[in-house]
Amino acid sequence: MTDSRQPDSASSAPSGNGADGVTTIYRERQWVPWYWWLAMAFVVALLTAQFGLNRNEYWIYIPAVLLSVIGVWVLVTMSNTVIAVEQDADGTRWLIAGQANLPSDVVSRSLAVPATAKRNAMGRQLDPAAFVVSHGWVPEMVMLVLDDPEDSTPYWLVGCKNPEALLRAFVPEQADAALADFH
Repeated sequence: MTDSRQPDSASSAPSGNGADGVTTIYRERQWVPWYWWLAMAFVVALLTAQFGLNRNEYWIYIPAVLLSVIGVWVLVTMSNTVIAVEQDADGTRWLIAGQANLPSDVVSRSLAVPATAKRNAMGRQLDPAAFVVSHGWVPEMVMLVLDDPEDSTPYWLVGCKNPEALLRAFVPEQADAALADFH
């Protein structure tokens, strides 16, 4: 699925209908934390200083530009995961996590996983057949248990900044039960 909308940080307000009748209900882009940018700037400055040590100014300018471009590319690439909930013209809600799509009608149960339980959810009891979208800088997750005879994936674990908004947008009928033990 091609996503031509502007990348935003997090949005739970529905956007307008597209030409194909698809409405975006929830959307978040999982940017790396701000202090990673500071750390990358420090690494670029340190490496640039090493290249330019006792040399002419070209040994400062060229590495500074090249290393800055590489650093920005690395951090933007790490931040390219988009989690979205869209509703099509038929009323079916779809969870889009990266390049994968999940319709809401195959989700039998859902659960919000707090930051304190993320390690356990990703630990020994993680089913190897599960679909996982997780980054270390996104502390909370949602677990979506599937009931689809055509798919061998038992559940999805999706890291998100706001599990409550994601669950209310994707499976509103299950949200209250899924969030009962979250807070």
